[in-house]
Amino acid sequence: MHLTVLAASGRTGLALTRQAVERGHVVTAIARDPRRIALEHPNLRKVSGDVGDPASIVLDPDTVVLSGLGTDRPGVLTDGAKAVIAAGPRRIIWLGTYGTGASAEAAGEGAAVLWKFFGDRIPDKVEADNAVLAAGGTVFHAGVLTDEPAGPGRTVGLDAAPPFDLGAEVSRETVAAAMLDEAEEPRFPGAVALPLAA
Repeated sequence: MHLTVLAASGRTGLALTRQAVERGHVVTAIARDPRRIALEHPNLRKVSGDVGDPASIVLDPDTVVLSGLGTDRPGVLTDGAKAVIAAGPRRIIWLGTYGTGASAEAAGEGAAVLWKFFGDRIPDKVEADNAVLAAGGTVFHAGVLTDEPAGPGRTVGLDAAPPFDLGAEVSRETVAAAMLDEAEEPRFPGAVALPLAA
């Protein structure tokens, strides 16, 4: 498959990019500074792109976009979602946060703690997620991310979501694997999925 990884120089983006080429896919990796994508592979093409400049996000219409985009500034995620949707890929697989937007009710009262961490960024996360869902994409709502190696994982829908728990961590590698599984065999188009440690 042809995959495009957005924010490919970040920790989750690097995991997505590396695992995608290891699985044999042809990958276009987008980052503001492609030199920061610390990978080399014959099937990897690094390109410059910034979601703040939608014209810089140029996509092949047959590609599946996997986004590891994160930010500490409100508005960036919504800009990213709009830029990707406008570029017209075949499918979008987006990384969001468990306990926000569509998963807030399933996460329960414990998710209120997220406002301490994300504050004014939560509406941005929700708007971006909703845009991707409306475009038929899949949004992965992950819990607390770690930099541990990949472990066994499973992906569930909101109907099987556990209560929110800050101690229920999942590695970025496990999340990347789940997102790539969804790219290869879609199970949650137009829906929220939860990548969980097994």
